[in-house]
Amino acid sequence: MKTLRPAVRIGVVVHGPEVIDSGAAVTTLDRLSAFGEVRAVLGGTMGKVAVIDWGLEDRIDISKRMVPSRSLIDLQVDSDILVLLNQAKSRETALAFGSMIAARASLYRPLIQVDWGGRFIACLVGEETQLAQSLATDLELDLLASPTFCGRNVDVGGRQERMVVGVLPGECVTLDGIVIGRATGDEVEIVVAGGRIIELKGALPKVHGMEKLSDVDLRRAILRSGNIRRTNAPSHRIDPGRVGETEGHIVIIDHAAEGAFESAKGASVVVTVGDDTTHITGEILGRLGIPVIGIVDGDRDCLCSQTCMPPGSTIVRVRQGMDDQIGKKIREHLSAGGSRSICQTRVVVRSEVIRLAGEDLLWVKDF
Repeated sequence: MKTLRPAVRIGVVVHGPEVIDSGAAVTTLDRLSAFGEVRAVLGGTMGKVAVIDWGLEDRIDISKRMVPSRSLIDLQVDSDILVLLNQAKSRETALAFGSMIAARASLYRPLIQVDWGGRFIACLVGEETQLAQSLATDLELDLLASPTFCGRNVDVGGRQERMVVGVLPGECVTLDGIVIGRATGDEVEIVVAGGRIIELKGALPKVHGMEKLSDVDLRRAILRSGNIRRTNAPSHRIDPGRVGETEGHIVIIDHAAEGAFESAKGASVVVTVGDDTTHITGEILGRLGIPVIGIVDGDRDCLCSQTCMPPGSTIVRVRQGMDDQIGKKIREHLSAGGSRSICQTRVVVRSEVIRLAGEDLLWVKDF
């Protein structure tokens, strides 16, 4: 058995909001602190929202947005041991997630997975067994020798196949934040050729979503099923912001809500296109006090059950299927086809969005 070194440096990647909302992240970080110096970083956008809600910015670094494998690669430079801390829906999904992250990272430091959803601890890389055993005992989690499930990932002759496991029937399945279907069973298989999804097994396809995706690479794609935040926040820490009429840059977010923290930096108002995009962006930017002008058509998949809109926000409801077309008009009019516009006031942007909606406008709601 390897002896744990004194004053060991432990790098932790905290993934997702659930392990934060449940209190398990703080419990684990407290226990790890008994073994040495702990540095924790956040993986996942909604996890960043949870960190803000619980006031944990001083314990979990949310300054960067990187996938877990990239965060682990960076952490290992100044760490002796790495920990992947998560709360998956089930042990099956946890094992699939852990083995996938370990394979993508190709680490030279020991990596331990602590998963509170699957309720286990496992050594993914190396044999840092003493720390794993001590944590398993202290946290009352099962100790697994190593992940025994890696899912199905095939890449042959330009054809890619990837399996999403632990899915609940009726859940939405997303690829890089875009809903591509609704599950009919507990496994969903995605088949890609030429950068396009050509088959979806175990789910009713959402063609409109799949059409938005091009150059898909399943080796790098982020696949998810279900709600993006399954646990409840203690309360919404809404920043009242500044809802005056000062001019500022306008950012347009079109079906890429999970990058809102980064893309909205420095914006005075954000225009969103799509129902789920609008609600997720509102939930995120409420913490920053940046108002949202959302263009929706009622086609919401409810990826985010907890939603709030920052003060000064407006939702513009248009006819079914017209949100994308109007979003395109707004992008061309306000930003010459880009995602960041010239300076405008919120009131001017609101008026322009309503004007461009034209006869497709159904109603407007201000917050």
